[in-house]
Amino acid sequence: MGKSTGAHTGKPIRVGVDTGGTFTDFVYDQNGQIQLFKVPSTPADPSLAIRHGLEKICLKMKIQLADIEVVHGTTVGTNALLQRRGARTALITTRGFEDVLVIGRQARPELYNLNAVKPPPLVSDELRFGIAERVVASGEILQALDENELGDLVQRLKRENVESVAVSLLFSFLHPQHEERVAQALATLKIPLSLSSQILPEYREYERTSTVVINAYLQPLMGRYLSRLTENKEHSSKFSLRVMQSSGGSISAEMAAVEPVRTILSGPSGGVVGALRAARSARLENIITFDMGGTSTDVALCDKGAIRTTNEAIVAGLPVAVSVMDIHTVGAGGGSIARVDEGGSLRVGPESAGADPGPACYGRSLLPTVTDAHVVLGHFGGGGLLGGEFKLDAARAHEAIKQLASHLSRVSGKRVSVVAAAEGILSVANTNMERALRHISVERGHDPRQFALLPFGGAGGLHAVELARALRVPLVIAPPAPGALSAVGVMVADVIKDQSRTVMFANDPKQIARLGKVFADMEREAAAVLRAEGFARSQQRHERALAMRYRGQSFELEIRDTSGDIAARFHRAHRERYGYAQEQSEIEIVSARLRSFGVVPKLPVAKVSVSRGVAKPHDNAVAYFGKKLNVHVYRRDELSGNVKLKTPCIVTEYSATTLIPADTRARVDQFGNILIEL
Repeated sequence: MGKSTGAHTGKPIRVGVDTGGTFTDFVYDQNGQIQLFKVPSTPADPSLAIRHGLEKICLKMKIQLADIEVVHGTTVGTNALLQRRGARTALITTRGFEDVLVIGRQARPELYNLNAVKPPPLVSDELRFGIAERVVASGEILQALDENELGDLVQRLKRENVESVAVSLLFSFLHPQHEERVAQALATLKIPLSLSSQILPEYREYERTSTVVINAYLQPLMGRYLSRLTENKEHSSKFSLRVMQSSGGSISAEMAAVEPVRTILSGPSGGVVGALRAARSARLENIITFDMGGTSTDVALCDKGAIRTTNEAIVAGLPVAVSVMDIHTVGAGGGSIARVDEGGSLRVGPESAGADPGPACYGRSLLPTVTDAHVVLGHFGGGGLLGGEFKLDAARAHEAIKQLASHLSRVSGKRVSVVAAAEGILSVANTNMERALRHISVERGHDPRQFALLPFGGAGGLHAVELARALRVPLVIAPPAPGALSAVGVMVADVIKDQSRTVMFANDPKQIARLGKVFADMEREAAAVLRAEGFARSQQRHERALAMRYRGQSFELEIRDTSGDIAARFHRAHRERYGYAQEQSEIEIVSARLRSFGVVPKLPVAKVSVSRGVAKPHDNAVAYFGKKLNVHVYRRDELSGNVKLKTPCIVTEYSATTLIPADTRARVDQFGNILIEL
């Protein structure tokens, strides 16, 4: 953690904020150097912790809130979906299609579970309304909108006390005028409205309706949260605020309040951006990111230096068809609670001790967690968290694991020691996380041996080497300040606007020529939005992509290079994804997609001082690495570039701890990354 000394120079101070379950992370730019710190999260109202952290920066830098430019990675949308505490939402759709949210698709997520229960729709039966109108697949009007129904509809919505309305009419992406007229009629309600023709003008009515309903469900909550964050009765000044999107770029707070569906993976996506920045400093293109925090673990795969995105995500059991990072999440984190199930087996998570009461070692509970297991095994090198600011209660952690060991002994009929119970907790947690890593690599045709594993989050470095060994990953790269890498990612992320248009073009020259106008219209709209946010034309970048398939297929592949022979690119992409290509089959261009960037000035990755030889340890500690050992403890801020570490060892720093077992080689590069070769 750096220390601030300089006064404000007049240029806005860029601050990255990532809200987590246990801590809220802050990073900020001071004269090209990244400073970081953490404050305890306030889950009941995350804005309180953020306000506290921003005031801390103002005090340290001797500036006002108005001098700050904040980019925020938030979990407000995600938590609202998971906990089902969004707005009372109504859905307006074409008559006869009121139950599309319930019917969904025939695909069953649990094929052999006869008692599988689908999550209930976000809009209850009595709040789904059909209106008389019909547009056909060609875009022609089969039945005009019945204006007489709109007045009655407004009165019904008033009586139901709805807080938000989603409008998703059939084929509205071809003929949006009916949705726009409905919006005009509902404007008198003075509540948030979400139109599918604006949020997601694409075909597939189920996914489109689900996405616009999620947006409406989150709108009031996100709007109130962002207003509460930026407006404070005690301070007349307001700060500039952007919010991280699920796709890896930020948007204005105003746009986030209107389209909150684009922020539901806000926090995890910031981590991937930060990880890719660290990987590029080490000249690595193929990485698997491993973000382990207090309550969950997020993993993603980046190949050829690019972040993978998808328009087919499932969040809280609901389809989301806007662009999101391809991130897989499991309920395993430092606060995951260990227990013995009905069959006598040891289970870890997904229940978490969270920030309050937290793991037993936090001193407020006797819940045995993953963090407590590490404490018992000596993996924190005898120190606490946050550079020693946050003390750990080792005796309480030992007592919590001892109670679990006694329970295991009773059900197994064999004596289970405290150390064995702690090692068992870590083994089960690693198995859960290994499954997630295999899902985004091996199960999708990627060989983990061709990738490096990049751990971050407060607990990532404690498990990374063991997971890399299980997957036969040859290299682990532990970046500096891994516990705040998500905040770094949101701070350095570009502003991004994603658009899409369903076109359904055949792959012939006349149809492809029409794509030029479609892209030009989208680029003109995006350029105006970015210009309004302060990005000149020279600071903008627009990337085109096509969603393509063989005619008759149900789903598409995204082709990012739209120049030249797009058919050949599609065949090659299909072969890479599925192992074959049907080069004689007809190709269909389903959608045109545009990603527009407002390019944010990049912060250089700071270099560290360089020396030679083996690093001098800060201390020694007794820890279990399969067996009880006396190991070196290094402090990250004392390590120079190009030095080697004697393994096994523990590397401590303000935001995280990294375990490096004996059968590895570890060295520090010129940017402070620890490279661990297995």
